Amino acid sequence: MTAPPETPQDEPRHGTRERYLFIRILEACNADCFMCEFALSRDTFRFSPDDFAALLPRAAAAGVGYVRFTGGEPLMHAEVVELVRLGTEAGMKMSIITNGMTLPRRIDRLAEVGLAQIIVSLDGGSAGTHDVYRRSPGMFENGLRGLRAAAALGVLPRVNSVVGPHNYTEMPQLQKVLTEAGVRQWELSALKLERTIHYPDPDHVRALCDPIYEADPARTLVPLGKRFYGDTPEERDRYFRRSITPRATGPLCHVVDDVIYLDGKGDRAYACSCLPHREGDDLGGAPLRENGVIRLDTPTFRRHADFFREEGPRRCNGCSTTAAGYSDDVARLGSVPPWQY
Repeated sequence: MTAPPETPQDEPRHGTRERYLFIRILEACNADCFMCEFALSRDTFRFSPDDFAALLPRAAAAGVGYVRFTGGEPLMHAEVVELVRLGTEAGMKMSIITNGMTLPRRIDRLAEVGLAQIIVSLDGGSAGTHDVYRRSPGMFENGLRGLRAAAALGVLPRVNSVVGPHNYTEMPQLQKVLTEAGVRQWELSALKLERTIHYPDPDHVRALCDPIYEADPARTLVPLGKRFYGDTPEERDRYFRRSITPRATGPLCHVVDDVIYLDGKGDRAYACSCLPHREGDDLGGAPLRENGVIRLDTPTFRRHADFFREEGPRRCNGCSTTAAGYSDDVARLGSVPPWQY
């Protein structure tokens, strides 16, 4: 159907790689994580199957191949199985990021409808630490059980960890636990708060954590992307002195060519999964609907993406290690393996 003349057409995008579409399908959560704006949220918003069905043709036309549901806690969404089914039937590779609390009893059905990847957030090397950090008893063991079950069902198991002064000493033990559990991917990203994060002894951080990244990947799970404290002396100096997380190496950030993040409740689209969680006048993204019609890659969205393609390597503070590493891999290799973001 031809769009109304007054509605801008989607613009061609840069790049030919399959894109990642993140959708925040709810803001409710059953965890009490100290670093999260959605801790114990009881917000009633839900991104519906009808919303997703209307979005899927646009996503396919925009080159999306991967869809990841985020929140809040996506497994609290009563229709999450139906959402995964719709995406799979549309040819998308479907992913969910979860705290893992209810994963053991949900994973069978999710695998049946085609879930391709599951991501569990784990921040400690044992229940005795992780459950304290997340203020949620039972979350560590349930998360691990769910990851093992996912692997047995053919769903790619991944862990995302948020690391800071409170838990960096836990990371070597967590690496062992995840390797033994058969986890295939690990994102180890720096804690990001609206204040300076102080490490009393940066040399101790490196002495403890450098071996994590230097392990033999044939035998040990090694984190994706950049080191959370930086790969270069300049990145490490910015991180330990000014809490600026490692970001895409200039001159350009290539993540914005391959990522669309949708805030379902706010009905806005962003060119990186990190941008919706930051503040500032230049971070506003673009409307998801124009004249009531869902649009991706509108002129407004492309201006937003173009700004951060140029300015991200100089301005961004809050980049994830996977985003920074993804951009650098694209710049160096022109392509990236599946699920590297």
